[in-house]
Amino acid sequence: MSADVWSRGCERLATELPEQQFNTWIRPLPAADLIDQGDGAVATLRVPNRFKLDWIRNQYGSRIENVLSELVGKPVRLELLLAARETPPRGEPAIANGQPQALGAWLGATPRPVRSTTASPAGAAAQPQHRLNANLTFDTLVPGRANQMARTAALHVAGAPGAMYNPLFIYGGVGLGKTHLIHAVGNALLGDRPDARILYLHAEQFITDVVKNYQRKTFDELKAKYHSLDLLLIDDVQFFAGKERTQEEFFNAFEALLAKRAHIIMTSDTYPKGLADIDERLTSRFDAGLTVAIEPPELEMRVAILMKKSDVEGAPMPEDVAFFIAKNVRANVRELEGALRKVLAYARFSQKDINIALAREALKDLLSIQNRQISVENIQKTCADFYKIKVADMYSKKRPASIARPRQIAMYLAKELTQKSLPEIGELFGGRDHTTVLHAVRKIGAERGKNTELNQQLHVLEQTLKG
Repeated sequence: MSADVWSRGCERLATELPEQQFNTWIRPLPAADLIDQGDGAVATLRVPNRFKLDWIRNQYGSRIENVLSELVGKPVRLELLLAARETPPRGEPAIANGQPQALGAWLGATPRPVRSTTASPAGAAAQPQHRLNANLTFDTLVPGRANQMARTAALHVAGAPGAMYNPLFIYGGVGLGKTHLIHAVGNALLGDRPDARILYLHAEQFITDVVKNYQRKTFDELKAKYHSLDLLLIDDVQFFAGKERTQEEFFNAFEALLAKRAHIIMTSDTYPKGLADIDERLTSRFDAGLTVAIEPPELEMRVAILMKKSDVEGAPMPEDVAFFIAKNVRANVRELEGALRKVLAYARFSQKDINIALAREALKDLLSIQNRQISVENIQKTCADFYKIKVADMYSKKRPASIARPRQIAMYLAKELTQKSLPEIGELFGGRDHTTVLHAVRKIGAERGKNTELNQQLHVLEQTLKG
C-alpha cells in the first residue's frame, strides 16, 4: 500500500514541481514506508546523504507531507532518515556522513590545502591526489547573509553533483570564504562517494601543468588527468588572464567534463563578464550555470565567527568583546581571524581575562594604523579616483548623479571608517548639514544589503583605504 501511495504522490509532485527539480531530488528516492498510526500516519523516507536530507526537508518536506496527507485522507508526518551505508572493502577509507573536524578548524579562511598522502593499493589504478583540506567543511563554515546564496548553491551541488548549477561560479573579495566553500563541496562528495575522482587546485597550478606538458609535448597526460574527473574545484580563475594556451586547454577540459556530467566549481575575484584578458567563449561558459557572490560578512556574522572560533580554541569570548573586535575589523574573515589570534595570544601571555580593555591593548597597532591612515580627505581622494571625478567635486555644490553618488558613498565610508561625527563630516564635504550626511549614510547602507555590485565596490574601496 505504501509503495502505491508514494508512486501516486510522486505523480502529483511531478506535475507541481519544475521538471529538473523533480528529476534531481524526488525521482531518485526509494519509496517511502508508510505506517498507519490511527488518526495519522508516518512516512519514512531514506536518503543517501545528509546534504540531500537537509535539502529535501527544507525545500520539499511540507509539500510532500501535504500531498501524502491528501492521498491517505489523514495527516501524514514525513520522517527523513539517512540510508544505511555498506561497509567499505578492506583498504578503502570508511568515511562517515559527517566530515571530521579538527580542533583548530578554520571558519572561513583559505589555508593551503593538505595534500592526500594515501597510497594506492598495489595493482590498483592510481587515483589523483584530491588536495582537499579535511578541515574545510560545511560544518566549520559559519553561515550568514553574506554567504547564504553561495552556501545554498554549494549544498545543492554537494547533494546532486552534475545536475543543476553546472558550472558553479563563486566570486568575491579576498578572505571571504570562497576556498572554504569549494573544499566543503569536495569533502562532502568524498564522504558520500569515497571513490569519486575529485581535484582541488589553484589556477596557477593548472598554468604550471600546461607549461610543463607543453615543454614535454605530453598533452595526452594533461587530458588524462583533468578530463576524467568527477568534480573539478579551481580557485582564482582570473589568473588565466592573457595566457592563451592555458585558456585553450582549460576550455577543452571544461567541455569534456560537462559532456560527461562532471561538475565544475570555480572562484574568482570578480564576476565572469568582469574578467579581463580572458577569451569570451570561456567567460560565456563560466556564466552558463550559476554565478553567485560571497560578500563581506555583516557585523552579526563577524561576531558569530569570532565566538565560534574562540570556543573551538578553548577560550570562550564575551559577546561585548566579540562586538568590539568585529566593529573594528571589517574587511574580511581572514583579517578577523588574525585579530582574534592576537587577542587570544595576548590573554595567554599576560594571563589576563579577555575583556574590551585587553582587546584594545592587543589590537592597539591595528587600531592606530586605521586611525592614522584613514582620514576623510583620504576617503574623498580614493573615491574620486575610483569613480573618475575630481576631488573638488566632493565638496562642490554640483548635483549630477555622476558626482552626487560617489559623494554619498564617500560620506558613508567616512562615517564607517573614521571617528568623525556627522556634523564634522558634513563640514568636510563643503559645509553640508549633518542631515545630508545622515541621508547618504542610510541610503548607501540600505542599498549595500541589496545591491551586489555596490557591495563589491564598497569592499574594494574599504580594502584600498585599509592598505
